[in-house]
Order: sequence, then C-alpha cells, then structure tokens
Amino acid sequence: MLRTRVLTAVVLAAALIVALFALPPAGWTAVAAIILALAAWEWWGFARGAALPRGAYAIGVAALGAGFAWVLGLWSGRPGALLLYPVYVVALVFWVAAVPLWLHRLPTAAPAGLILALGLIVLVPTFLALVQLRNIHPVALLLTMGIVWVADIAAYFAGRRFGTRKLAPHVSPGKTWAGFYGALLAAGLYALAWAGQSPRFMPPLVRDVPGAVLWMLLLVEALAVLAALGDLFESALKRQAGLKDSGRLLPGHGGVLDRIDALTATLPVAALAWMIA
Repeated sequence: MLRTRVLTAVVLAAALIVALFALPPAGWTAVAAIILALAAWEWWGFARGAALPRGAYAIGVAALGAGFAWVLGLWSGRPGALLLYPVYVVALVFWVAAVPLWLHRLPTAAPAGLILALGLIVLVPTFLALVQLRNIHPVALLLTMGIVWVADIAAYFAGRRFGTRKLAPHVSPGKTWAGFYGALLAAGLYALAWAGQSPRFMPPLVRDVPGAVLWMLLLVEALAVLAALGDLFESALKRQAGLKDSGRLLPGHGGVLDRIDALTATLPVAALAWMIA
C-alpha cells in the first residue's frame, strides 16, 4: 500500500511540475478547471439524497470557477483582481469560524443542499487561488503547496512514532496530537528555509515589514493549522456520508479531494496574503 502511494505521489508530482512550469496561463487554468470538476464530482458524494445530478453539479461548479477566472482575466495571466478579495475573505471566515464549529458539533444529517453549497465555498476559491498564485509566479504556488506536503509528511511519521493521544477520534481516528505537533515543527523549519533561501517569493504582507522572518514563520504556521482543519473537515464529511475515500481515481490515495483537502483551506488564505501589500 505504501509503495503504491509513493509511486502515485511521484507521478503526480512530476505531472504537476511539468504543467506548472511548461503550460501557458490558459493551459494551467484549464488543468485547474479539470481538477475543480473532478473535485466537485467527488464532493457531490458527500450530499446524501441530493436532487441535483452529480454530472450537472460537477459541470456547474467547474463552469462557475472557469467563468469567474475569465471575467477576472486570470486565463490570460493576470496576477490578481479586486473582486478576489471578498471571495477569499469568505473562504477565510468559513475556515476559521464555521469549520471549527462544524467539527465541534458534527451534524449527522446536514441537508444535501447545504453540503452542495459548501462545496462552492470550498472549491471555487481554491481553484481561483490555484490559478492566481501560479500567475503571480509558479514558484510562489509551488512553495505554498509545499507547506501542506511538508506538514503532511511530518504528521505521518511523527504520528507513527510518537502518536498515542488522538487529535479528533470522532472525525479521523488515525490522527494524533503528536502528528499535529510534528507538522507544526516541520512547517516552522520550512518557513525559516523559505525566508532564508527564497525571500523574494514571500508574500508582500510579511516580506516588506520589519521582522519579516518572524511574520513569515507565523503565517506558515497559521497555514499549517488551516491545512489540518481542511483535512479534518473532509474526513468529517466522509464519515457523515459513510465513505472511506472521496473517490478511487488515485491508486493508494483515494480521490482528488483526498489529495487537495488541506489545500482547500490554505490556498485561498495564502492568495489573500499575497494580495495584501
């Protein structure tokens, strides 16, 4: 199982690197729109008893995101637009306020319409941030995504080695506090390396102020916490829907959502940080 996961991860990483640096803005946006459609297809599975057909939901969400990106000029490589502010702010409020409340109460019979609406709040800002950050610079997007990957790997190994006390046993029994602390430690080291080796790719919010390294450290740690929330929220939705994985597209990894769950919480907030100069 681990071998399959590693092989799939290597193939995905290679494909990502090629697409990230080789494709023009329109090509990358098209790839991101495909990812959005696949994620929406899987998200529909969380909404038990949904009246809207799965295909219609997936196409509708992808069309909404792609249309928004077209109107904002992201398809042509534009690095940002003022209308993105409210989109990212809504995403930020959702992740820091609504999601912790959801995880605390764990509703077992959330209406299908609510679940599908939440999909828009989660997936569309993620898609827009995926395109916008790449338009700012491919390295900026890659380094931001690296926060999630580093934290995820550290959480896995720290949890296996030291994990005893469960982080959220009613949501995801496999996650431990040791894994969470390991993720934060790794994210902190990653932030220091980022600030030391690639300071020009730090968001202006923290790059252009006194004590930039400290602020970068705090930003990356905050994003690592959001990544954990994204992971737990998807786990909660899967548990409520009676699903083990969001899909079966990726051998050893489940579905697309199983790979981008943490990114859905981090990318919009990171993009917002890039927009605040």
